[in-house]
Amino acid sequence: MNAEAEARIWLAPAKINLALHVTGRRADGYHLIESLAVFTRFGDRVEIERADSDLFSVSGKYASSVPLDDSNLVVKAREALRREAGLQRTPPVAIRLEKNLPVASGVGGGSSDAAAVLRGLVHAWALDVDDAELARIGLALGADIPMCLAAKPLVARGIGDELSSVPDFPALGLVLVNPGTAVSTAEVFKALASRDNDVLPPLPSRIDFHSIRNWLEITRNDLEPAARAIQPAIGKALSVLNKAGAGFARMSGSGATCFGLFETGNVAKRAALDIRGRHPDWFVAATRSMEAGTHGQY
Repeated sequence: MNAEAEARIWLAPAKINLALHVTGRRADGYHLIESLAVFTRFGDRVEIERADSDLFSVSGKYASSVPLDDSNLVVKAREALRREAGLQRTPPVAIRLEKNLPVASGVGGGSSDAAAVLRGLVHAWALDVDDAELARIGLALGADIPMCLAAKPLVARGIGDELSSVPDFPALGLVLVNPGTAVSTAEVFKALASRDNDVLPPLPSRIDFHSIRNWLEITRNDLEPAARAIQPAIGKALSVLNKAGAGFARMSGSGATCFGLFETGNVAKRAALDIRGRHPDWFVAATRSMEAGTHGQY
């Protein structure tokens, strides 16, 4: 692949909520949260190039679940950025989405796709748009998009738009498992027993596999009980991860994808092979989370 082609391909990583506390609800209905989130090296892929007319196509394992009309966040992101920049500066583009993440699965796939498109179009159209402006545009499309634009270890507060990066956060070995069921985020929030829960505890002063695993033990995903009541297969996915040797297992976001934390990437790969062998119809991916890095500071 040449350098020009590489510049047109953008990763849309899975967003994993390692912990997610629901801390309140605004008058407009949006829930307030505190979440520690990381982003994985596995995800969807977006390719963008100039074209004679706007095109949007989808390939990949989960392509059949993706709408191609203007209800898709990818198309909404393209049009939102075009409105901001003006038609003269935003000529037609072909956007090709490789959909590797299951839809409605609690890993921010649609939001991450939209974030990748926003970043890719800023490059393709050579726009002078900074991170703060891009986050503002993204937030109007969905509460998860600002954190997906950041795509590095962070704590999200508010409705998910108040972001604090977590420096020196290590790469974690992860196995992602989805038992093949979609879960409605709206239905999960509707079924919550409590919406005024305590905030996240302070992060450990030194973050490594052991300290973050111990910290996770005193945190929660407040959406998990409601999601498990709606879709009991989530409990089975968690059980399978624990039996495969996960140091810690939890549901991500509103489900049904669950993650297992493993001490090394190789251990995660072996666990994923075992789970895939036992459940060939499930979504199973071994991956690593992306480290904090030094770019795109808030």
